[in-house]
Amino acid sequence: MATTPDKTIAPKVADQKAGNDGKTGPNPAEQRPLHDGTNSTGLTAAYAETTGAGGEPQQITQDPAARLTTNQGIPVSDNQNSLRLGARGPTLLEDFVLREKIFHFDHERIPERIVHARGSVAHGVFEVTRAIPELTRAALFQKAGNRCDVFARFSTVAGGAGSVDTPRDIRGFAVKFYTAEGNWDLVGNNTPVFFIQDAIKFPDLIHSVKMEADRGYPQAASAHTTFWDFVSLMPESLHNVMWLMSDRAIPRSLRMMEGFGIHTFRMVNAEGKSTFVRFTWKPKLGVQSLLWDESSKIQGADNDFHRRDLFESIAEGAYPQWDLGIQIIDPAWADAQPYDVLDATKLIPEEEVPVQIIGTMTLNRNVDNHFAENEQVAFCPSNVPPGIDFTDDPLLQGRLFSYLDTQKSRLGTVNFHQLPINAPRCPMHNFQRDGMMQMQIPKGRASYEPNSLASFGEVGGPRADAAGGFRTAQPATDLGNDPAEGKLRVRAETFADHYSQPRMFFRSLTPIEQGHQVSAFVFELSKVEFPQVRARVLSHLRNIDEDLAARVADGLGMDLPQAANGKPAVDLKPSDQLSILKQPLPPAKGRKLGILVTDGADGALVDALQAAAKAEGASVRIVAPKVGSVKLAGGTMLAADGQLDGEASVTFDAVAVIASAAGAEALTRHKKAIDWLSDAFAHLKAIAHTPEAQPLLDKAGVAKDDFILGAADAQGLVARLADRNWDREKTIWPAM
Repeated sequence: MATTPDKTIAPKVADQKAGNDGKTGPNPAEQRPLHDGTNSTGLTAAYAETTGAGGEPQQITQDPAARLTTNQGIPVSDNQNSLRLGARGPTLLEDFVLREKIFHFDHERIPERIVHARGSVAHGVFEVTRAIPELTRAALFQKAGNRCDVFARFSTVAGGAGSVDTPRDIRGFAVKFYTAEGNWDLVGNNTPVFFIQDAIKFPDLIHSVKMEADRGYPQAASAHTTFWDFVSLMPESLHNVMWLMSDRAIPRSLRMMEGFGIHTFRMVNAEGKSTFVRFTWKPKLGVQSLLWDESSKIQGADNDFHRRDLFESIAEGAYPQWDLGIQIIDPAWADAQPYDVLDATKLIPEEEVPVQIIGTMTLNRNVDNHFAENEQVAFCPSNVPPGIDFTDDPLLQGRLFSYLDTQKSRLGTVNFHQLPINAPRCPMHNFQRDGMMQMQIPKGRASYEPNSLASFGEVGGPRADAAGGFRTAQPATDLGNDPAEGKLRVRAETFADHYSQPRMFFRSLTPIEQGHQVSAFVFELSKVEFPQVRARVLSHLRNIDEDLAARVADGLGMDLPQAANGKPAVDLKPSDQLSILKQPLPPAKGRKLGILVTDGADGALVDALQAAAKAEGASVRIVAPKVGSVKLAGGTMLAADGQLDGEASVTFDAVAVIASAAGAEALTRHKKAIDWLSDAFAHLKAIAHTPEAQPLLDKAGVAKDDFILGAADAQGLVARLADRNWDREKTIWPAM
């Protein structure tokens, strides 16, 4: 409520403080920025190398500004030996250098996130491309061209921090906007729906999908009994399960997946008008997935496949971008739907409510320190600027508490917002005080409000901004809600349809994608110990699609059970936007070409392939039987980027073999070379080769088709970098 001030209080004197000597002056603790001259400022000491009496290396500097110190700044004279009583005597407890170093090491790890523990991050910038003041008063969106810094984190859900990058899993997609009105955290996933409708079920969901409690496995996998037992008893989870069993759950790259805010949010304009919206991130590189066999093999070839891909792309200047879009939800339209727009297990088809692009995010800088930035970043959905607000989605409401609470548990202090990665990049003033690890030094004694200290010449502190501050949207009767019903522990009947949208999703996919989904169900359910659980899942699949259920049952060798009880599905119109393969072919930009080169190969062919790929924004890696240089036909030495044994073809989007006759003949006796080609062929990728390499292709079982090209067809190979030969799949992988 706005108020009219009856008087204005201003401080009579400047903010000053008496020092220990009685003279007025600043606090010595603030004489220089906190991080100057610390580990935050990189330096390289000039040193001389010597050897100690025991043969240990000693690197000694005489530069006081670059010398090794303890955490208290005390210079260290020897970083190789602890303090002993005699050269062969016991180590002494008084060695504070040793004790501090071991003490700190013993406490370097903090609790990992319960979910989303493994993540990859980057800094960037967000630029508004369309102003929307008619929808929101948020300062960021008042003018096209407005920009703010962002920090993005992409993560798997189920696995620990040390798990692999490419399991079948939902991916987290969280972005922290450092706006002029405070931090805005848009914390979502790469699927537009979630497993549950009410936050009270979140602990049960996560306990079911995590490693089973008695045996501590499987890691980073949903293919086990407890998860499917939960799913089979919670039909609300089926829609997101359909996404989990689809190709969306095994993305080719973090740069090639969509992101979704999941929930319905509000935007509130300057007049107080509230509008329902959903948020969507659209990758500029298009959406692309891995094959399941490819995903599994990448886990052995490169555990850090996605993290490395993101880091190297940014390091090379190939900055990934996403457009941010909103779906504007008309309440009258929402009332007419057979589902509730406040239900987090339901999506809103883009054909019915188009995504309107309002800005672009560009990730253009890698982190300086994985722990300080990735592990310590704290996302909270409750962080929203004025003009963005919440709805009564019961899952969202629970998240507003949970995220704030978990940051205190992980980071150990309510002051986690003062960590550089979490700190707002706008003025931040309040009367919160003290707490563990307080890094600020508040001035004066005004730690409360209201106060009148400013009228006496003291620091009075900040005050609320009734006009410009965050104001919660007032409507409580949206979408038919009746507060007069009182306090109820119930769920609205509009949340009861658990089958219509899963059916829509399945029927929106191409036959190829449907086949992948069937195979995923068969694989996952084959890991379930109890036939009764498998049967319950099949009973739900019958309500989604009879053909889907029959194919999964056949793959499991089971009879179809009766369909589960539940609200009958409504046939919704399929949405082509839900299919990856119905979208236009993505560009070659951002893809990776692997070229296997042997001694005696034609260097001109290598040059042509590299030029064609780089012209389209793709990257190239030269692979050789040995990591050293390859001697080309003309005697030129070509440096290799990697060795064949360590550069599996699963890490490339297409491959080429530029080999001499002798080089190819040697590779026919190299199992890794044979696997390199047989995997590329099995994963439906384009393969270019010199005629001399044909014996190697024959040994690998590579059959001629439209994606098997001559090495001279550089343009043809690059044109297929982002594509797969789906016709080939029918000849290699059994249909289900």
